[in-house]
Amino acid sequence: MHQPTDVDMVEEMCAVESLTQDSPKDILRQCLEYFGADFQSKIAISEVNDLLESTPLISTPAPLNEFEPLITLDKEPPSILSVKGENSRACHAEIMDTVASAVMNIMNTALYWLTVAFDAPYARAVVFGVHISGHLIVEALLAVAIFFLLSRKSYKPSERSLSEKEIDELCEDWIPESLIPPLTEEMKYEPPVLESDAGPHTIINGKEVVNFASANYLGLIGHEKLLESCTAALEKYGVGSCGPRGFYGTIDVHLDCEARIAKFLGTPDSILYSYGLSTTFSAIPAFCLKGDIVVVDEGVHWGIQNGLYLSKSTIVYFKHNDMDSLQSTLEKVTLENKRAKKLRRYIVVEAVYQNSGQIAPLDVVIRLKEKYRFRVLLDESNSFGVLGGSGRGLTEYYGVPVEKIDIITAAMGHGLATEGGFCTGSARVIDHQRINSSGYVYSASLPPYLASAAITSIDVLEENPDLITKLRGNIAVLWEGLSDIPGLSAASNPQSPIVFLKLKKSTGSLKNDLQLLEDIVDQVLKEDFVFVVASKSSTVDKCRLPQGIRLFVSAAHSETDLLKASESLKRVAASVLADYN
Repeated sequence: MHQPTDVDMVEEMCAVESLTQDSPKDILRQCLEYFGADFQSKIAISEVNDLLESTPLISTPAPLNEFEPLITLDKEPPSILSVKGENSRACHAEIMDTVASAVMNIMNTALYWLTVAFDAPYARAVVFGVHISGHLIVEALLAVAIFFLLSRKSYKPSERSLSEKEIDELCEDWIPESLIPPLTEEMKYEPPVLESDAGPHTIINGKEVVNFASANYLGLIGHEKLLESCTAALEKYGVGSCGPRGFYGTIDVHLDCEARIAKFLGTPDSILYSYGLSTTFSAIPAFCLKGDIVVVDEGVHWGIQNGLYLSKSTIVYFKHNDMDSLQSTLEKVTLENKRAKKLRRYIVVEAVYQNSGQIAPLDVVIRLKEKYRFRVLLDESNSFGVLGGSGRGLTEYYGVPVEKIDIITAAMGHGLATEGGFCTGSARVIDHQRINSSGYVYSASLPPYLASAAITSIDVLEENPDLITKLRGNIAVLWEGLSDIPGLSAASNPQSPIVFLKLKKSTGSLKNDLQLLEDIVDQVLKEDFVFVVASKSSTVDKCRLPQGIRLFVSAAHSETDLLKASESLKRVAASVLADYN
């Protein structure tokens, strides 16, 4: 059954004209008025004229079966017989409704397909699990991009080779990038060169000077027993070990030294490192891993800074030796980080800070450690052999049990007048480093004579506790002599072996401050033969504490040495800082 057209509908209406009082022209006019312009647009004018001319004024009613193939409606159209006797107006209204329904069906169908055609480019799609609107547009853009890339011409180097002259010109014009940064005046500075041992007195440029630049705290450099111990070890073992500890580089004197240090400090075990700085370089990354949280004092020395950098841990600094800042930092890290309780957490401090001479309040650190459940790594490089009644370091100084400290590291070049470093603690802490610490596993082991010297130094310290008493007396004398030094003030702890002098009034520039301090240091050495150093930071050192003059006090210094140093510094400082002040 074919779909009826608008012309067919009009023919049907005209065919039943005889049943009504209206002519076919009137019926057509009513259709046009009823449906309006939309109906007119579907029937050509020529079709209307042909229809009107072919329709008789008085038409014979057609049989009902002639109308069935012409219109398909929702309901059967009224038959001619049923129309007879009915009111012609009612029949006319019903026919108009039927035609209107057919036309609306056509319009709805056309509108549906028009909507589909319009929405197709913006239809939603799922690409790799992501819902994308307008996927046809995206696909069209991708097709354009692919076509663009494929149509581009590939690069073809010139087939013509360069002449010798052109090559020479290019080589002359080429300026290679420097492998190192440009040298500044500060980098060109050469420190004084020692021409003898770094004892309380040394020789620089052929002249004897009082040495306050070497960390020879107990005055054991050149000690007779150390020289005898080193000589015997050299005759027995030679100079070097020629291998890492795990690859036939372990000698019995290494094990003896580790046991001696552990016994002296009261810890279960210890481990030796070949170099003092490599102790923190290696011990910190062995325990602090990526993702761990490390809360560290902003004034730690470069060895600790580098160890933290190698660990790739999350580093959080607190203000230098400020326990209120430490507590607020621990609280912030613990409360704000929801995963903090599931991570390893450490506090890293120095016993005696090399960059300021301050002493860490270990009792407060331990209290905060236990409150917030952190581990503590303590560097005792400048306190081992110095603090405490017998020189056992900061734990003895504060009366804190050594087992409360998780990891203790120290360099042996300060208090023991030898070289290398050690880490001490529980057996698990030490065993872990023997297989995970890069400085222990891959570096050649400590030369045997240095390990022997370390053992002898601890023996001398235990046999001569008055060395510590003498050191403390010398520190007090120097502090008293520098109490009224013009333009400078002592910023270190009165019991620290490092006396740190800083400018009372900064110039506002680190470079200018350092220049003033170096002028004082140079004049003191040149005029009074007193060797002190300015705390000049290297380019890799990230410590931003105020710069100053650093004096390392030794038990071997005489009272005359101490008074000479204090008087010289006061006189030169007054002269150099007079114009500035």
